[in-house]
Amino acid sequence: MLNFERYQRNPVVDYPQRQWPNREIEHAPIWCSVDLRDGNQALIEPMTVEQKIEFFKLLVKIGFKEIEVGFPAASQIEFDFLRELVKQDLIPDDVVIQVLVQCRDHLITRTFEALEGVKKAVVHIYNSTSTLQRDVVFHMDKEQIKRIAIDGTRMVKSHLDEFAGEVILEYSPESFTGTELDYAAEVCNAVIQEWGPDPEHKLIINLPSTVEMNTPNVYADQIEWMIGHLDNRESVVVSVHPHNDRGTGVAAAELALLAGADRVEGTLFGNGERTGNVDIVNLAYNMFSQGIDPKLALDDVNELIDVYQRCCRIEIHPRHPYAGKLVFTAFSGSHQDAINKGVQAMKERGSEHWQVPYLPIDPSDIGRQYEPIVRINSQSGKGGVAFVMDTYYGYQLPKKMHREFADVVQKVAEQTGEVSPEKVYELFQREYIFAKSPYRLVNCVIAEADEGEEEQKEDCTNVTLTLKKDGEVIVMEGTGTGPMNAVRNCLQELTGMKLRVLDYTEHALDEGSEARAAAYVQCMNLETGETTFGVGTSHNITRASLKALFSAVNRLYRHCQ
Repeated sequence: MLNFERYQRNPVVDYPQRQWPNREIEHAPIWCSVDLRDGNQALIEPMTVEQKIEFFKLLVKIGFKEIEVGFPAASQIEFDFLRELVKQDLIPDDVVIQVLVQCRDHLITRTFEALEGVKKAVVHIYNSTSTLQRDVVFHMDKEQIKRIAIDGTRMVKSHLDEFAGEVILEYSPESFTGTELDYAAEVCNAVIQEWGPDPEHKLIINLPSTVEMNTPNVYADQIEWMIGHLDNRESVVVSVHPHNDRGTGVAAAELALLAGADRVEGTLFGNGERTGNVDIVNLAYNMFSQGIDPKLALDDVNELIDVYQRCCRIEIHPRHPYAGKLVFTAFSGSHQDAINKGVQAMKERGSEHWQVPYLPIDPSDIGRQYEPIVRINSQSGKGGVAFVMDTYYGYQLPKKMHREFADVVQKVAEQTGEVSPEKVYELFQREYIFAKSPYRLVNCVIAEADEGEEEQKEDCTNVTLTLKKDGEVIVMEGTGTGPMNAVRNCLQELTGMKLRVLDYTEHALDEGSEARAAAYVQCMNLETGETTFGVGTSHNITRASLKALFSAVNRLYRHCQ
């Protein structure tokens, strides 16, 4: 049994005046990618300088305006990477790079050496303020910890006169979620006072969920409380940096935005220490799905996946929201049926808005294709099979036919597992299009009665039918109320079966004057009560319908043998 008594609840915030539950996210935050720092340090094999440059270019391409490029004072490769960005002139004028550094004088000096030639940079200083780390790591009291933050701020200020570019200070009380709120505000306000920001030159206060310690609503309470207790709020950008220890990093970030946060630090696909940083791709697509411009060019998720997997050597989880290989795949029959109906409804209504059950966004909007949406296995239903036939091959199967063909596919799926769309189509052709034995249509000459005769005769269509039975050519004549009825009468005489046509539908398979027609005929053997469909295609709609009739009769005949 789990020894749950070893653990105790983390305190929540007594904040009944909270406002964030009544708000909605209305616009994208300021995004800051920390892939090249937090993401990179969490890799088993950290990126090379060349890989970092490739990743940096991707981040710029998709629209990040703030990018943390590393901890240049921590290692030579971090330092060299920043210098390469400067030497190769890879930093656009509208992109602000961010560097991380501890509140130590020699590290800050080294950081400014790495920044030489950069036009605008965020210098991100931090120190841990949590109750636990003050006790077991630093053995310092509150005043000593606050002094680290103030001294770090002064150290950065001391380099401003000699630095040609513009510097934005960012301060993080690391392990904020484990810090008493009044003390966190005290430290942050001390930094604000020491830096002296104004509305034109703002300071970033970053409030990280360095370790997720509670439910996302508690983080939102903490953020809203802090915003209400920060000095000079109009001169401060409130940033959040959620991690995912409890698996709720995305939710925590979204609720923090409701609480008033201006900025989000995270990584593509959530890479980071332990369970990772907040997933910016997930967050941005969530906003997109609600009709909000995420302010990131994420219309080609496959490119993101390609660069990410190559540089980070981490595979995207197949169930990753939006980016996973399987997220636009429906195995459940009921899901497949609902998707099919949703797509059809959109087409019929000419809807301007995407509304399809089980698909929160149109996969094509993010560079995905419809091909992998529906996959057929033994758990799939009739709707999924019909969807494949329509979406892939243009056959709009009559509703009554869905179950009949789905049963054919399911038998194969039970033996082989998943059935590809190509296999579904192969089965469709075998069962219906190529159902030409024992009776195969060769030709049919149709002679309609003139109008005067038609009014006096019930059987007004004469046909001369040429067919083959097991290779033998047979010519028959018949009459009926129309071509199909007349041919049915011929087949009834030839096969000895009593036949009734129960249903007939048709549609164009292609566009233009040379379009092929698809016809579907449901036929019953009146003696046995068995029914089945037949399918025929032709550039001539009458021939397509007659081929469908032959297909149905052959299938009935086969079942009688």
